[in-house]
Amino acid sequence: MNNKILLENLRCIPDFPQKGINFRDVTTLFKNPECLQIMEKELYDMYKDKGITKIVGIESRGFVMSSALALRLNAGVVLCRKPGKLPAKTVQESYTKEYGTDTIEIHEDAINENDIVLLHDDLLATGGTMKAAYDLVKKFNPKKIYVNFLIELVHENLNGRECFDKDADITSLIQI
Repeated sequence: MNNKILLENLRCIPDFPQKGINFRDVTTLFKNPECLQIMEKELYDMYKDKGITKIVGIESRGFVMSSALALRLNAGVVLCRKPGKLPAKTVQESYTKEYGTDTIEIHEDAINENDIVLLHDDLLATGGTMKAAYDLVKKFNPKKIYVNFLIELVHENLNGRECFDKDADITSLIQI
């Protein structure tokens, strides 16, 4: 979609968190009401007819738009967090990411077989975190899983989409 206003308001921070990485900072989109409205509208238009019942927001930037969109779609929000942050019994998935190894988890009662789930995060680079979230949600056997990012980095060395199943339904608002 590459909305001009979103692109103009997206901040790039060179050499963060390490040298050679150009970090795409979505907080500049979140603080701008016009950008928030554009993102919410574009996400709503993408998913309004999909029957979404749960939106899984990936810690922590994924929480922002997953909550806004859930209100609009009349869906629930499921938090996907790092270990030890959720109070009830959880299901976990470990994975390798750009900067090392990590684990994510969600409550064991958060999703069921009747749910249609949208996984949402801010950025697709190598895909490690979202692939782990995708695999984690698959354990619950929902009817359908959609995957969405605000930003997708399209670069020959990243290939984030390639780590997902070929039939995974993946969308992004901005491709860079």
